[in-house]
This record gives sequence, structure tokens and C-alpha cells, in this order.
Amino acid sequence: MDWRVSDGLIDYPAALAEMESRVQAIRDGAAPELIWLLEHPPLYTAGTSADASDLLQPDRFPVYEAGRGGQYTYHGPGQRVVYAMMDLKAREPDVRCYVHALEEWAIRTLARFNVTGERREGRVGIWVPRHDLGLPQREDKIAAIGVRVRRWVTFHGLSLNVEPDLSHFAGIVPCGISQHGVTSLIDLGLPVTMADVDVALRDTFDEVFGQSTKLCRR
Repeated sequence: MDWRVSDGLIDYPAALAEMESRVQAIRDGAAPELIWLLEHPPLYTAGTSADASDLLQPDRFPVYEAGRGGQYTYHGPGQRVVYAMMDLKAREPDVRCYVHALEEWAIRTLARFNVTGERREGRVGIWVPRHDLGLPQREDKIAAIGVRVRRWVTFHGLSLNVEPDLSHFAGIVPCGISQHGVTSLIDLGLPVTMADVDVALRDTFDEVFGQSTKLCRR
């Protein structure tokens, strides 16, 4: 397993091309799996289930077809994007279990900062109840998940909001869900850096994806 951390803002088409190349190399046995940590300039991506009516401000930022599952998502500075290129044939060829494992990875990473991230039935991503605002019925998304699998090798992955400009999410209906908001570690009052998040991601990866090939461990 290789790990890569990119400095600066990575152009989205260039990132897609890099993923395409690496996924093919993994499938051909010519390269190991890769976890790629990066940031993008402000942009919106459309998944395969995206509804055009959810793109509220089409001229605000560039919009890209992502090829992953899901709907519209925002990426931008201050958000840690995690592209996971993993061989499920060598692990567990079950996409549902893989998504569950990505969710667990995000939840355990957040727990390192005393944030309780939660799954919600019928809502993709990781959610935080806003008890800190005295609003027990409000839940904000802090991490988004979107995957694509080709010949059992994965693309895309997850994004975790560290310190993005949350107003940028107003240009879309994030993941098609208008009833809830978005948050970040900084928005929750936590002075967390991107480097802190990277350490937590690395530390918790083996807890979820370690030596066992079973991705659906509970």
C-alpha cells in the first residue's frame, strides 16, 4: 500500500486521469494500492445520480462529471479529499462492505478529535448532531463518500471537511439532501489542522483495513 500527500491544489481532471492510470496499473499487477490525500480548488462534481435541479449556481465554480456514484458534491481548499485505489479482489469483493468500511474509517478519524460522526439510513455520508448549538434535531454532514469500482479496483473515496468555506456548499444541494446542513472541524470549534487529520487517517486506516480481508467487521 502506497500513501501520497499532495501539496497545493490539484486540478480535478488531472486527478481523474491519475486515478484512471493507477487503477489500471493495480488491476494489471504493475502497482500497489494507493491512498492519495489532496485538496482541490473550488469546484462541484456530479455523480451518476446527479439531478440537474440540484445545481443551484451552475456558474459559480467549474462543474465536472465525476463518474462515481452519488449526486452533487463540493470540493475545495480546507477539505481533505481521500482517493482510495484498492483491490477488492484481494480483500473482499463486496462494494456494500467497502462503503461501510470507508464510513467506519471516517467515523474513527473523527473520534480522534472527540467528534461523534454517525451513519444515517438512507443518507450517504457521515453526520454530526448539533447539540453544541442547542439544536438536537439538526444534523450536519461532515464527510461525504462516493465510490466507483472497475474490475474490483476502487476509485474516488471520501472527503472530510476540515476548514473549507462552508458558504461554497450553497451552490448545490449537497448529495441531494436539502433538509440538513454541512459542518467542519473548525466550524465545530476544534483547532484542527490538515496535518492533524492526515495523522488520524493514517493511524485509523489499519484499524479498519488492516491485516484482515474482511471489510464488514462490526
